[in-house]
Amino acid sequence: MGTKRRFSATAVAAAILGASLIPNLAFLAYAEKASYSFERDGASTVSFGGQTARLKMADELYDGMNSNESTADALLQQFQEGTGFADPSLDEAGKDGKNVAGKTASGCLNEENAAAKEKLADMIKDFANNVIPAWNTAAADGSPGVLSDNKRTINVNSKGWEVDQTFQKSLIGAFALDQIVNNYIDACKLDSGTKQDDNTNGVTAEGKPYTSMEHAWDEAFGYLYGQEEDATADLSTPSGSGTLLNKYLKKVSAGDVAPGISDDVFKAFVAGRQAIVDGDYAARDAQAKIIKVDLSKVIGAMVVNYLEAYLEEKADTPADAIHSLSEGYGFVFSLPFTNDGDGKPYFTQEEVDGILEKMDNFWTIKEEDVQAVIDQVNERFGFSAPAAEEEEAPASSDDGR
Repeated sequence: MGTKRRFSATAVAAAILGASLIPNLAFLAYAEKASYSFERDGASTVSFGGQTARLKMADELYDGMNSNESTADALLQQFQEGTGFADPSLDEAGKDGKNVAGKTASGCLNEENAAAKEKLADMIKDFANNVIPAWNTAAADGSPGVLSDNKRTINVNSKGWEVDQTFQKSLIGAFALDQIVNNYIDACKLDSGTKQDDNTNGVTAEGKPYTSMEHAWDEAFGYLYGQEEDATADLSTPSGSGTLLNKYLKKVSAGDVAPGISDDVFKAFVAGRQAIVDGDYAARDAQAKIIKVDLSKVIGAMVVNYLEAYLEEKADTPADAIHSLSEGYGFVFSLPFTNDGDGKPYFTQEEVDGILEKMDNFWTIKEEDVQAVIDQVNERFGFSAPAAEEEEAPASSDDGR
């Protein structure tokens, strides 16, 4: 839509240096390898088809939450059961036990967060049962309906949420990020059972060319890059495909909060996988730490970006502002699923619950409360004061950002 948008916090030098000083021997050893391609006896050992299927499920679910022909039952079936999709291959994956809800808020580093799953299911129900029936009714405080300005037209619930945005941005943290940083690249998953001994001794999973540890790391890779056209290409600049984390890694990497971050993430994935092949678990864990910190920064950066956009837009373009606030809400929802590299989130669930309570009604939300969240996130992630220059954001067919 041609709107000027900035990622208006810049990374504090100490924060950047802190990440760069992490022991990075595997990175130095394999820096020349710009491809996520690994083989054993001539056969590829990389596999993440289940992750690609779930990312596509999330995309189709998002499409359903932009249609006034959807029903709660159909959307919940897609979310919870992994079936009912237009793409028959996704239904087959769902029948094989793959779905989005089952991998939401369930990283092995944390206890399963049933409350987060229920809130996401409630958003689906709210959209289908309340927003759709009021599709062409003017929205107001306490009444769902349509809200429009000279930039966009959106459909909101009784609290003013554009629910497709609150849902999908919440899913970025609670689903995609959580599975990567709190599950598949953490020792709780990589070293569970006999994985480390098996990997050291070259014992592959039954009937497979890869070890269980290699596969776990690949599954994390799949949650980020699983929709790339060629996953063996140099993905240091991702395509931004899909509606989840890959898209926003690209955005943040091109901004001024953490410029070039996507290059660091990709190289860490490659170096960490090579360290697994070599049985160097200290190097593997050093790469995992880089990924955890950098992908968590994506969430923090987008909280700041969208909440600042809301404050800038609210006076002149209220629908556009609510769109930004809805996205910001979803990224705030995602904060407890971040990982500081040492197994702790940048914001606890209790802290986020308190923030979301103050953000609950978009019609009456206080500007000072929004600014307080921006300030908290900037401080917690080590972002600095707003940047002086703006960045032109490319138009997007799904959210305009």
